[in-house]
Amino acid sequence: MKRDIARELFRAYRTNVRKKKEFVAEERSDLNEPQKISNILDELIENRDWRKGIAEGNLFSDWREIVGTEIADRSTPITLYEGKLTIQTTSTAWSTQLRLMNDELLKKIRQSAPGAVVDELIIIGPHAPSWKRGLRTIRGAQGPRDTFG
Repeated sequence: MKRDIARELFRAYRTNVRKKKEFVAEERSDLNEPQKISNILDELIENRDWRKGIAEGNLFSDWREIVGTEIADRSTPITLYEGKLTIQTTSTAWSTQLRLMNDELLKKIRQSAPGAVVDELIIIGPHAPSWKRGLRTIRGAQGPRDTFG
């Protein structure tokens, strides 16, 4: 089954827009009184309910620190949708290795990105070559695999 990432992002955006909270502005006693920018940003993040999105973004940007350099060199997080983190590896051997380490890897991700909701890991290998184009293709055939049944 092929995944449509654009459609998934649209659905996520559409559901978050409907769940948007009403913005409640707190009144300050003196409007000319300066405030720390960190306090203003924390208030903005809290009022707009951005904590989960920031935690998910940190998961992607801090991938090397979360899983380590050896795994990060051979894997890349692709999407996080409905609690399912899709990870693409550079080879099928590494995808098998990460599937064997699934529980440990999931535990490490949950500890390092506490605001991100990751329930399941989907580990895929590299993209396979396409046999649909070229000099020796036949319409409706599967390519070099069609003779093996």
